Amino acid sequence: MTYSLNHKVLILNQNYEPIGVINAKKALILIYLGKAELIEHRPNWAIRSVRKRYPYPSIVRLIAFVRLPRRGVILSRKNILKRDGFRCQYCGRRNKPLTVDHVIPKKRGGVDSWENLVCACVECNNKKGHRTPEEANMPLLREPKRPSYLFFIYQHIGKIDERWKPYLFLS
Repeated sequence: MTYSLNHKVLILNQNYEPIGVINAKKALILIYLGKAELIEHRPNWAIRSVRKRYPYPSIVRLIAFVRLPRRGVILSRKNILKRDGFRCQYCGRRNKPLTVDHVIPKKRGGVDSWENLVCACVECNNKKGHRTPEEANMPLLREPKRPSYLFFIYQHIGKIDERWKPYLFLS
């Protein structure tokens, strides 16, 4: 059976910290060059050459530690909407046009931060106006927080391979 080399592979740093997701082709190249080792493979899947059969990677670990900059998530409208699941944080609806709302309005000293921005439908945003949620009697469904970079790895990969869970701290 032939498998595409575009399937997702979890890549770990030397200390087993998740770095990101790469495709199987890139993972095989890293293994072949001696820059990574195979940690987990997909059972019953293989990549064949003329003379050899290679296990299909699921998780690879870098041989040398790679020092990465502090892993942060960029504050943007798109990332606020993703963090809140494209759901208004006041009424909970998803089927309305969405915008980003300042919990503490800018006119009152509110800043652009993960803790002060939420996803809101246009209707709720207009209803709240330049008031706080308490003043408008519109409590938030969830307290806004800065997401970890792992949250966005989950978003990128969609369905998580069961073998990845211990490495992504989901066990």
